Amino acid sequence: MRAHERFLNYVKVHTMSDENSGASPSAACELDLARMLAEELHAVGAADAFVSDTGYVYAHLEATPGCEGAPALGFVAHMDTAPAFSGENVQPIVHENYDGGDVVLPKGGRVIRTADFPAMKALAGRTLITADGSTLLGADDKAGIAEIMTLCEELTNTNAPHGRVCIAFTPDEEIGEGTRHFDLAAFGAQFAYTVDGGEVGGIEYENFNAAAAEFAVTGVSVHPGSAKGVMVNALLLCCEIVAKLPADETPAATEGYEGFFHVGSIAGDCAAARMGLIVRDHDAQRFARRKQLLRDIAAEMQKKYPTAEVRVEITDTYYNMAEKIAPCMHLIENAKKAIEEAGAEVKIEPIRGGTDGANLSYMGLPCPNLGTGGHNAHGPYECITVESMDASVRVLHGLVRAYAKPL
Repeated sequence: MRAHERFLNYVKVHTMSDENSGASPSAACELDLARMLAEELHAVGAADAFVSDTGYVYAHLEATPGCEGAPALGFVAHMDTAPAFSGENVQPIVHENYDGGDVVLPKGGRVIRTADFPAMKALAGRTLITADGSTLLGADDKAGIAEIMTLCEELTNTNAPHGRVCIAFTPDEEIGEGTRHFDLAAFGAQFAYTVDGGEVGGIEYENFNAAAAEFAVTGVSVHPGSAKGVMVNALLLCCEIVAKLPADETPAATEGYEGFFHVGSIAGDCAAARMGLIVRDHDAQRFARRKQLLRDIAAEMQKKYPTAEVRVEITDTYYNMAEKIAPCMHLIENAKKAIEEAGAEVKIEPIRGGTDGANLSYMGLPCPNLGTGGHNAHGPYECITVESMDASVRVLHGLVRAYAKPL
C-alpha cells in the first residue's frame, strides 16, 4: 500500500488535541488512531507494537541478519492535529493532474489561491490532496505517520538489510506536550528523526528557544462615575504592556532567525485580566533578554500602578536543538544524501517553531526533523501531493540504508 492510501484513511480519524485538558493523551479520540496504528504495525511486521497508558505508540523492526551491530535508528511522528482549526470529519479530496492554479474548495467558500500560496505553482502535474474547506487536512502530521508505516511494510516485504528500526507515534505535539511522557527506553533508538516538516527535502535542526508567558493583572474596579484617581482598569494595563513590546518584533514582521513576541490572548474585565504571550528566539542570549524584558515591564507597571497587582509567569517550553545535533552531524549529512538519492532538493532552514525532536534532543536523543511533503498546515488550505509522499518514503529508505552498518 502506498503512503497516500494510508493517509486518506488516517485523516478521517478525529485526533484534535485539547490544550485545556491536562490529561495524556489530552483528547480520548487520539487513542482511536493509536490503537488503529498499533494493529497496523503488527500487520506490517512490528510484532511488539503497543499503545502505552499515556497514548504513545511504540514498535520495532528487529535488525536483519548481519546488521545487528548497526545503530538503532528511530522515526517519530505525531497523531494529533492542531486545535487552531477543526480536524473533525475530515473529507479528503484527490485532485488528479493538478494544473498549478487556484483550487476551489467545495465548502466554506474557500479557495487555495496561488497569489497567497505561491509554492502551489510548483506542484503542477501532480496528484494533489486537500480537505473540503471546512476542516484542516491533517498532513501535519498524519502524512509522517503514513510515510513511516509504508517504510515499515516495504522493509518487511523486501527484507532489505537494516539495523533495528524504532517507531514512535506521539500524542499532543500540537499543544507542546508530545514528549511529556515519551519513554526513551521503550523507544530504544540511538539516533532518530521526526518526520514532521514541510516540503520533501527539508532538514531542520535549528529551532526557536521557546517560552510561554502569562501576565496576571488585578486592577481597582469602582463605579465609573466616581473613578477619578481610584480606578485602575486591568484591561487598559494589558494594552499598555503590549505597547511596551517592540512593535516590529511580532510574527507578522519577522522571518528566518528573527525572534518575536506574540500576544495570543487577552481576557478579563476592569477588575482583573490575563494576557498570554509566547516568546521565541533562536539565540539563547537574545531569548534570555526577551524574557527579562517581560519581567522588567511587569516591575515597571507595578511601580507605576501601586494599587494594582501586576505579575508575570514565564515557563520555558523547548530549546534550540542545534547544540545537541552539532556532535552528531552525520544525521544531517546522511539526510542530505538520502534526499538527493530520492530525487528531491535539499532545503536546510531554521524552524520558526519547534517539534518533538527539539525536546527529544535535550532528553539525550539527537533528533532532527524531516519534511513530509505537506503545505499550508494548521488550516483549511492544507494540502499535500501523492508524489511528495512517495519521495518522502524514499528518503526514509535512504536513511535506513545509511545506518545499516556500524558507525
